[in-house]
Amino acid sequence: MKLLFVADPLESFKTYKDSTYAMMREAASRGHTLMACRAEDLRWQRGETVLGFVRDIELTGDAVAWFRAAQQGADARAQPLCEVDAVLMRKDPPFDSEYFYATHLLSQAEREGARVFNRPAALREHPEKLAILEFPQFIAPTLVTRDAADIRRFHAEHRDIILKPLDGMGGMGIFRVGPDGLNLGSISETLNRGGAMTVMVQKYLPEIVEGDKRVLVIGGEAVPYALARIPQGSEIRGNLAVGGKGVAQPLSARDHEIASTLGPVLAARGLLLVGLDVIGESLTEINVTSPTGFAEITQQSGFQVARRFIDALEAALHASPGRGAAGT
Repeated sequence: MKLLFVADPLESFKTYKDSTYAMMREAASRGHTLMACRAEDLRWQRGETVLGFVRDIELTGDAVAWFRAAQQGADARAQPLCEVDAVLMRKDPPFDSEYFYATHLLSQAEREGARVFNRPAALREHPEKLAILEFPQFIAPTLVTRDAADIRRFHAEHRDIILKPLDGMGGMGIFRVGPDGLNLGSISETLNRGGAMTVMVQKYLPEIVEGDKRVLVIGGEAVPYALARIPQGSEIRGNLAVGGKGVAQPLSARDHEIASTLGPVLAARGLLLVGLDVIGESLTEINVTSPTGFAEITQQSGFQVARRFIDALEAALHASPGRGAAGT
């Protein structure tokens, strides 16, 4: 099959932990053809289909110079998205205006016959922090507001809270305010920009010391191991991007309950790969843009996450082939 990965620049990949690279490696091991482009390399013009200016690549096995052009000296070429078997949208957050516009180009490609994973409409409909609101039975006390007075009332009720921007990633912009309320006003003003920006406020969950667990759901079914991202030192954030320690561990009964409830619902909406974030007993985020954790879980548990993913991708394509090169 011909697979096109829409991703960040290939030169920026850290192959020892990059989940997109893990997908590529598993796909290549099965003989699938690999192409890659950036979101900014997508184009549509009246009278044409959506094109990606792609590079045809082969994997080298080297950790640094990990790919090469499939044809020596070949430059990027125009590739109609509807003529590949699958387009995998793996552009990392932030989900900004340009990401949003890219999803619309990918939706147009779908109308032309392309198969895109995760589905562009589903990416737009599931903002990673707000998507949890659909499943209140699994979340901690949560407030979404622009109003500083609302935030003060929430703090007065719950005493120990977390504030975070809705467009943050990798733990950026997350603040904890304890019972003394120190700096609550200043933090609220910083995040909501005087009432211009919406923020999320949640009750602080002390179970964070045991890790912010990433539960991967592929094709509606949970991977049996989560990656617990454990805060280090004085940090309250477990994100690996800010120094958290990743520890693979079997799913708990609560993890299974959350994943088995959400998994089929999200898969039916076109979300082949989802990363559920769970602290203690509570769902905190639903990650759909480019969930990670493949390498760490595989290295520590032996469970082949990329194999499960490519199995699910192949099954999805064979169950409902698109108009392009499916079956070749």
